Amino acid sequence: MLFFTSMEKVKNPGRSTKISTKHQVTIPIDAMRLAGLEAGERLIARAEGPGRVVLERQDDILKWFSGSLTGVFDPKGLDQLRNEWD
Repeated sequence: MLFFTSMEKVKNPGRSTKISTKHQVTIPIDAMRLAGLEAGERLIARAEGPGRVVLERQDDILKWFSGSLTGVFDPKGLDQLRNEWD
C-alpha cells in the first residue's frame, strides 16, 4: 500500500523556522509583511515565557526627535556657537 502527502503539508511554508548554531532565526516573509517589518530594521527581542519570544520594532530615537527644535534657535546664534569650537 502506498500513500502520498502534499509537499505543502510537509514543508509547512511560512510557519516554521529553525535556530542556527549562531542563534539566528529567519523570519518568514508572510510574517514580516503582516507585521509591517522590512529588512534592515532593528528589533528588540523579549522572552514571554518558555518557548515564546516576541520581536518588536525598536524606535529610532534620533529620527523621532530630529527637527523637533526647528525655529527655536536663531540661526546666527548657532553659527556663533559653532565658531567658538575653532
